[in-house]
Amino acid sequence: MSLNIRRGDAVVVISGKEKGKRGEVQKVIRKDNRVVVKGVNIRTRHARPTQQNQEGLYTFEAPIHVSNVMLVDPDSGEPTRIGYRFTDSGEKIRVSKKSGKDIDD
Repeated sequence: MSLNIRRGDAVVVISGKEKGKRGEVQKVIRKDNRVVVKGVNIRTRHARPTQQNQEGLYTFEAPIHVSNVMLVDPDSGEPTRIGYRFTDSGEKIRVSKKSGKDIDD
């Protein structure tokens, strides 16, 4: 499966309990078709308390499936699908289907 989303992209969650939340992609896990989005799907892990962490609670962003997020259009700020086009030099560029503008700079 080809992933249209890359690290650093602004995305919005389109399904699940986190629906409507926006964030930036921090990590792409291609093997599992998952992405880690900043501020989305926050989990708490319990561990033995240490000197640095007195409570023993760790919070982190868990990965969510790539089908549950959609890229945000750079112009309108709304979710959009992604298309591709080739430049004259043969470079492949992502294009927003909603506005027709280039996503890659």
